[in-house]
Amino acid sequence: VREMLQSANLAFSLGVMLGEGVTSALWRYGSDEQKALYLPKLITGEWSGTMCLTEPQAGSDLAAVRTKAVPEGDHYRIIGEKIYITWGDHQFTDNIVHLVLARTPDAPEGTKGISLFIVNKRQVNEDGSVGDKNDVFPVGVEHKLGIHASPTCSLSFGSNGGAIGYLVGKENEGLKYMFAMMNHARLGVGLQGVSVGERAYQLAASYAKDRVQGSVPGQGRATIIKHPDVRRMLMLMRALTEGGRALSYAAMAHEDFGLKEQDPEKKKYHHRRVDLLTPLVKGWCTEESVEIASLGMQVLGGMGYIEESGAPQLLRDARILPIYEGTNGIQALDLVGRKFLMDGGEGLKELLGETQALVKDLKAAGDEKLGIIADALAASLGAAQQSAEFIGANAKDWTVVGATAFDFMMLMGGFVAGDLMARAALAAVKLNEAGEGNREFNDNKVLTATFFAQHVLSRNLGFAASICNGSETIMAMAEESF
Repeated sequence: VREMLQSANLAFSLGVMLGEGVTSALWRYGSDEQKALYLPKLITGEWSGTMCLTEPQAGSDLAAVRTKAVPEGDHYRIIGEKIYITWGDHQFTDNIVHLVLARTPDAPEGTKGISLFIVNKRQVNEDGSVGDKNDVFPVGVEHKLGIHASPTCSLSFGSNGGAIGYLVGKENEGLKYMFAMMNHARLGVGLQGVSVGERAYQLAASYAKDRVQGSVPGQGRATIIKHPDVRRMLMLMRALTEGGRALSYAAMAHEDFGLKEQDPEKKKYHHRRVDLLTPLVKGWCTEESVEIASLGMQVLGGMGYIEESGAPQLLRDARILPIYEGTNGIQALDLVGRKFLMDGGEGLKELLGETQALVKDLKAAGDEKLGIIADALAASLGAAQQSAEFIGANAKDWTVVGATAFDFMMLMGGFVAGDLMARAALAAVKLNEAGEGNREFNDNKVLTATFFAQHVLSRNLGFAASICNGSETIMAMAEESF
């Protein structure tokens, strides 16, 4: 459902996603009183929510946050400025629940001294009704490249004495609490990439079926969908979108299983997998969304560059996705530093082992296309293992980790998407053999997975070669030469 909302209007649906994120953070870490007061209105959508992290001097570096929280009775006075706040102010809901990172007077330096506070646009009475305006105001609206239906604001807290805020959980643990919201949002942003990709694909495919241009042998004048290069672009758009969807949905399914599973070992397994997949969903899906939206514009040709076609909006909207909720460079470092090197690669080895077993199952199925997929997946598996070994062996050199992390994220994102599409293809073949399901749908699933194996997984060999070339030429040039 969220994917459909985001395909319809990515910018407008951001308000819904942020409300979900605030709900998730308060559900996990809020007091019973806070849950009772806020969650019903957030869940119905009567109130919306925001994440207030970024400050003018503190972008992704949250250690530099300066917003102050001064204790005053049962609440705090919040004083500071936040920028780039998505859906920061509007008139669509009766109230806005801002989750704000700030420092108490005696807080330690760095990220260890950050606390999380609820700051309402309007005060909330004990009975849940909305009261007077709080001391938080928009002081600017950002003029952005895209997502124009999303009001992105600079917010001033406490310009008239201090905004009233309420502590969530314990002091100095705000970063941990905010990451509950951020990880939820990172999976959501990855799905936004899939959503934009799906809309771009539908637009391009529809246009290609109608637009007559040029001719093809034996048929004369033809619609452009008959041209091989247009087919190449449409198949790439389709395959990348389906791969991203599989990757996103799988991560979210593991998240659900991790919440509901009672067996401790199975629960740990799902948590490990969500941790590993989150930077891939956010990073790979959003990078590919920009490529898909750009391809969609290319399919439309000159008309694609005209606003009324709708294609430019999709490319502009997609471009924010690799940037917000932690740039994809940060996602890559998270993947390598926290999700791979920190635990000795346990989660990664587990995943690679599952793919090894899948390759055997694909070969055993005796289907020609599944055999092609198996060979490509095995080659990509080798590229992943080679890359992981190189990074592990050179992990003490911080430049190697930093220089190879992005390519490793892209390699692993495509690899896991390919694994999941291969599983879908295997299931589709078995359904056909059993005479079940929609044969045309099943055949197209196998065909798309085969295309992905041949034309997307092949990129991973290049990523592996780049990774194993290390950081030398990346870091060699003198700064003044740039």
